[in-house]
Amino acid sequence: MSRNPTAELTNFFVAGINYKKTDTEIRGSFAIGPEQYDNILKLAAKYDVRDLFVLSTCNRTEIYGIADNPEQLVNLLCSQTQGSSELFNELAYRKNGLKALHHLFDVGAGLDSQILGDYEIIGQLRQAMKFAKERGFIRTLLERTLNQVLQSSKEIKNNTRLSDGTVSVAFAAVQYIRENIHLLSEKQILLLGTGKIGTITCKNLVDYLGTSHITLMNRTPEKAENLASVFDLRTASIENLTQEINNADILLVATNSSEPVIHFTDLENIKEKKLIIDLSIPCNVQKTVADLSNVTLIDVDGLSKLKDETLLRRAAEVPKARKIIQNHLSELMEWHEMRKHVPVLKLVKIKLQEIHGSPLFDQPVSEEPSFIYRDQKIQRVLNGMASKMRRENQRGCYYIEAINEFIAG
Repeated sequence: MSRNPTAELTNFFVAGINYKKTDTEIRGSFAIGPEQYDNILKLAAKYDVRDLFVLSTCNRTEIYGIADNPEQLVNLLCSQTQGSSELFNELAYRKNGLKALHHLFDVGAGLDSQILGDYEIIGQLRQAMKFAKERGFIRTLLERTLNQVLQSSKEIKNNTRLSDGTVSVAFAAVQYIRENIHLLSEKQILLLGTGKIGTITCKNLVDYLGTSHITLMNRTPEKAENLASVFDLRTASIENLTQEINNADILLVATNSSEPVIHFTDLENIKEKKLIIDLSIPCNVQKTVADLSNVTLIDVDGLSKLKDETLLRRAAEVPKARKIIQNHLSELMEWHEMRKHVPVLKLVKIKLQEIHGSPLFDQPVSEEPSFIYRDQKIQRVLNGMASKMRRENQRGCYYIEAINEFIAG
């Protein structure tokens, strides 16, 4: 695979699936955790992929990288997923070059999220970048691109109202409960899982529902106890899960398991009506639970269909966000164009150093050591040459001009 700057952009691909064509079950089969991510990076050389990172969230699984073709990336990704490369290829979108860059900027801004303006995505993108960079897979093009995406997202956050209001999936769960459950103050709520999503959900339950009838449960009991102490809530041991399910009117599942933790058999003999909201990807509530007549099961896709005035206000901010993205994308492309001139500039630098060392070159009188004076002068000439090349989009015609300027100066 060629590694020159022009080829790098041409060979920059994204291949991914998201909420637009897949449900939570399919996305769950392609979800990537830290262990799978690490394995993907270790196997990258085998698939002839050098630069890459993987973004896996409840809404999407995407692999970005530099390769000869997107199939290399797809096969590498799917070597670590439950889902097959054949299914992924059937459902996936593939973009390369400038279109891949546009897509990445849209993702970073929350314009491609299931809930418009979702600002959590930028934290997830930053973590994905950090994971790959620490292992040596984020090099010149990807690092510059990702930094530009982060800057663009920050400017959109600070200068538009695209992320104003609260419409995250965790809040949508609370909104659903508030609109569909009567006599809420009398209902018992069980929150299973107190990680990042569980913590956000817990805070929303307390802030917006005005109830303290909430029990927290986590496989690591200390996490549940720490969170419970903040909001003065009850905790229960995971060993008592069946009993707590029986007692609860509303069950929210925010666990991070690769397999369901709530099964059909856990609920088949229950007579009381229950609302179960599964916030996990992959789904952690067995799909057949929805077949029980006294159970209402809502997953991430169901929650994301909720619309309100906040989303309408956000939609009005999209043109402003796109203008900011275009400015940052133009800046990135200007940098990329300058990279094309690097080989010429390096040759000129070598030639100027040779001229300076020639006995025919008249050494000036200077208080600075000769090599410092030389390097300063050469850099000044190269900066001027680069500036002209950028403005007028020309290359070799400045070669002789730069040498003449160096000698004359």
